[in-house]
Formats: sequence, structure tokens, C-alpha cells
Amino acid sequence: MRYKFIDLFAGIGGFHIAFHRAGARCVFASEIDPSARKTYERNFKSISPELFNGGFNEDILKILPGDIPEHDILCAGFPCQPFSQAGYKKGFEEKRQNSGNMFFVLADIIEKRRPKAIFLENVRHLLRHDKGKTFSVIKNTLENDLNYNIYYKIVKASDYGLPQHRPRIYVVGFRKEDTYPETFEFPAPIKLVTTMSDIFGGGHCDKEIGYTLRVGGRGSPIDDRRNYEYYRVNGKVARIGPTEGKKLMGFPDDFVLPEAESSAMKLLGNSVAVNAVEIVAKKIVKYLGLR
Repeated sequence: MRYKFIDLFAGIGGFHIAFHRAGARCVFASEIDPSARKTYERNFKSISPELFNGGFNEDILKILPGDIPEHDILCAGFPCQPFSQAGYKKGFEEKRQNSGNMFFVLADIIEKRRPKAIFLENVRHLLRHDKGKTFSVIKNTLENDLNYNIYYKIVKASDYGLPQHRPRIYVVGFRKEDTYPETFEFPAPIKLVTTMSDIFGGGHCDKEIGYTLRVGGRGSPIDDRRNYEYYRVNGKVARIGPTEGKKLMGFPDDFVLPEAESSAMKLLGNSVAVNAVEIVAKKIVKYLGLR
């Protein structure tokens, strides 16, 4: 069976790559940022052409949950700004562009469409935001209001093959009415075979695992505590650009990004770590087959 998935808050399509490789088919995607939308369509129109015949939504707030196609797996790297240290830490009270309420938009879709599985990604600080109250609301909503068995874990990109820390919380859920012969477990970490030296094309880098690629704050000197883009390679200072950024995030070499470096790096910094998501995606697809 080829499972159908939807890709919400899709960015440039890290979830799409992961689940496509896992054998699933994307039937709906939503992304509001114009640059990300253009990048998404340019890279996925050839592998998911039917998606762009009315299935690529621009604003998730302007579509009714019942108008979203039926699907087996709901994927969402929902906006992390309201819950991250980089944001205002206002959680559900964040009013800017209603982004603090986006989890409840997801909840409405889940309630209406009842996907077999859900896979949410967010910054790790979501787990302890507001002394744990924010995540408690999310978990309670999914488990008790929506009736899903929930599993979650803080995952580093380096756990699953990419040489950067990038800790993120992964939340996976399955409908309680479906029975499985075993509980879901996240894949065990794998041995890291790609290092920052490989990211820089084989030159010797002074770090095996790199900093978390992020949005904003570029240009801090290499010895500054805020630096996340400069490394010493063969004794010289080297900077992460789009070519290295794609490798660091797990995107294929032929993935097309905007020509402007600042735009490309912003899109990469907002994305998910593809290799990590892919390993979990394959475990989800395999688990669904146990029913």
C-alpha cells in the first residue's frame, strides 16, 4: 500500500523528500512564504505533478479542514517562533499572524480527517516552555481530545547521519482505535559516517559535528560564541554557504535554491533535517503496516 501524506507548514519540502523516499505520496501541501513556495514547486513538480493541480495551498487558515484531501499521515513542522528561545516566549498567547494558534489549526484538521499517523516537528524548547505547560496542552489535546497514542523524543540531526547538532522534538502519534502488536519506538541512533570535513569537500575541519544551522545572526566572527557558520578547514577560515548548507541539512545536490545566498540560507535554516526525518518516516510507514 502506498500511503498518502500531507505536508503542512511545508517550507522547502524536507518532509516531502523524506516520505517520498519512504514510499508515500503527497496529496496536499501548504506553505505561505512566497520564496519557499517557489522553491517547493520547482523541486517537486516533477515527482508530484498532481499536487500542483489544486493541492498546493498558500494559507492554511483559508481552507476548511474538510476540504483537505483524506490522507494517512499528517506531517507538520508547525511554526516554532512562539515556542523558541529566539521568539518572544509567549506560546499560545502569541498574536502575530495567529502563529500561536497554529497547533490548534492542526488539531482541527486531525479531528476532521483522522489520519492514521501524525508526525510533528518543533524546537526542543517546546518541551519545557512555560514550565512544561505548553507541551502539556499539546500532549493532552492529542491524547485525550483527539484520541491518539503519542510518542515523543528530542532528536539531534547527528543521531541520524547529519553532522550538526540541531536538536528538535519529534512528536509521532497513532490513532488509539487502531491496534498494533507492539508499541512504536523511535529508531536507534546510527553511527555518524559523514563529518564536517565531508561537508567542506574533504578538507580537514576542526569540528566533526557542526553547529546548528539557523536563521538570522550571520556574520559573527569565528571565535564569537554566537558563531554558527565559520569553521577552520585546513587551517583556514571557511564559511557555510548554500552548497554546504544543503549537505548539512540532507538535501540532494541537485535541489534548486534561490540564487541569492541570503534567501537560500534562510530557507535552509528554517527547514527540517531530511535524513533524520526520513529515518523516522520509514519507521512510521513500517509501523503502519503492522496492523
